[in-house]
Amino acid sequence: MDESVCQAYEDEIQALEEEIRLLTEKYEDIRQESTFYSDEEILKSIKALQRETQGGTKGHESPSDLKAQLESLETDLSFLMTFTGFQFTSHSKKTLEKTGNRTVQKHRLSGKCHSLSFQLEFQLLEMQNNEKVSAVVSDLSIIMESGEDSDVSKFVSSTEEHGDLLTFFRSLSAYAEWCEHRRRTFLHFK
Repeated sequence: MDESVCQAYEDEIQALEEEIRLLTEKYEDIRQESTFYSDEEILKSIKALQRETQGGTKGHESPSDLKAQLESLETDLSFLMTFTGFQFTSHSKKTLEKTGNRTVQKHRLSGKCHSLSFQLEFQLLEMQNNEKVSAVVSDLSIIMESGEDSDVSKFVSSTEEHGDLLTFFRSLSAYAEWCEHRRRTFLHFK
């Protein structure tokens, strides 16, 4: 056989082996996530869902009610995006650990605030004691397209250290709003 043909076959074999490895990892992740729930929890969820669907059909008289409710929610979302300046473009969540009263999830979030893009990645630890639920953010990683602005990079570093998402969103909103005002002002004078 020609050496180039053998190389092509070897490359194809390696690509298939990599695809098998990725699919195996994906399968293990899905299987692991499904094993977080006991049979009792699954049965409770199924019964709750059945009660919801039976009660849900009684609560909504027609599909037009659902459509009106959806339009109302879309209007509210549009208002919040206009009011805050935030537009979330993607979100993914992966459960890493789940026990009786403790859940660890990894979140990835990206979006824009006015004209500034951002990406967040963090772990959220939720613990339930009696009827109280507490949540702790850890391993916060923020990526922003701030250019060469050292104040923004200092702010991002500080926020990552403290894991304070609320402060991040509040500060980003104010900063992005003033950046937008500044940009419009300079455009006015050009």
